[in-house]
Amino acid sequence: MKKLSEYLFLWAIGGTLYYVFEIIFRGFSHWSMFVLGGICMIFCVQQGLWVHWQDPIWQQVLHCIIFITCGEFITGILVNKILHWNVWDYSGLPFQLFGQICLPFAAIFSLLCLVAIYLGAYLSYHLYGEEKPPFLNPRKMV
Repeated sequence: MKKLSEYLFLWAIGGTLYYVFEIIFRGFSHWSMFVLGGICMIFCVQQGLWVHWQDPIWQQVLHCIIFITCGEFITGILVNKILHWNVWDYSGLPFQLFGQICLPFAAIFSLLCLVAIYLGAYLSYHLYGEEKPPFLNPRKMV
């Protein structure tokens, strides 16, 4: 039950943060982005827990970027191509694939991944007693 509570909490935090991020920078969002943002937040924390936070932060960010980009592609195919909700279209941007993912947004997501990893690790440790990542105790990293 504790794990379910943790996942729901991280999902709600991630979904809310991503939804608000889109509202601030795009002026609008869609409920499907809340769902995807929440799933991505869970992954950002879980990938660190799987390896006991021992991977370098750049590698964790890379894992998260790959996961988020795949999630965005799958979500985009579903909501934009199959359901025709037209939530977003990257067709006019460079290095895009079917208008659903593009390199410039993958770069933006890398910054969001870093925030999600740090925030999620902090919340999981302090609220749910998960393993403490070394980056939450900078003195031990030296």
